[in-house]
Amino acid sequence: MSRRTIYSSHSMLVVVILTLILVAVIGLVFVGVVGIAFEDVGFSPIIIVLILIATFVGSLFNIPILKLKTSVPMVMEKRVSFFGVTYRIPQVEYGQAVTVVAINVGGALIPTAVSIYLLSRTTPVTIVYSIVGVAIVGLITHAVARPVKGVGIVAPSFISPIAAAMIALILQPSSAQTIAYVAGVLGTLIGADLANLNVIPKLGAPVVSIGGAGTFDGVFLSGIIAVLLAGL
Repeated sequence: MSRRTIYSSHSMLVVVILTLILVAVIGLVFVGVVGIAFEDVGFSPIIIVLILIATFVGSLFNIPILKLKTSVPMVMEKRVSFFGVTYRIPQVEYGQAVTVVAINVGGALIPTAVSIYLLSRTTPVTIVYSIVGVAIVGLITHAVARPVKGVGIVAPSFISPIAAAMIALILQPSSAQTIAYVAGVLGTLIGADLANLNVIPKLGAPVVSIGGAGTFDGVFLSGIIAVLLAGL
């Protein structure tokens, strides 16, 4: 299997919306409205901004980790150029078609690393609350996530991060930013992607990415909401 990086794409509307949200939050961080609470775990405003930007940019990159044989016909898209005009021709593959399972850099690797770091710098009580939050958000996300044929696993953007924020404020308001981030990120990844790995061969999708386009919005917004909670 090739270890090359696969480039993924979001719809232009999603990119514009997330970019505007990112710019707004960066502005709040730099004027000191939010971000002070993260200094307790070693995150300066610059580090917070860099993490958010890295998460956003990293969403463009998927790293293949394995291949699964599909159990349904796969619709592929072939591009043919003729006299300067590109035509997209759908083709159906039977029998030997495979789905490449990848992991998204910005939607899985970076947020997971940040979550582990946050947990390593917090108290045992907050770690327990974070694990509880991950379990609850994971169950909620799994309930609303839907396998989409030809695409992968898709979950609503706002349900997981909002649920994570509410749970964090209920369990431990003093560490809400840490719990909200960890629960929102890991809960989304576990509930949407990892818990649905068994259905991937039935989707007929060329590439399915853990933390990719179907769930990245929820992961990214969990980080945004966690930063905003730090300003409360």
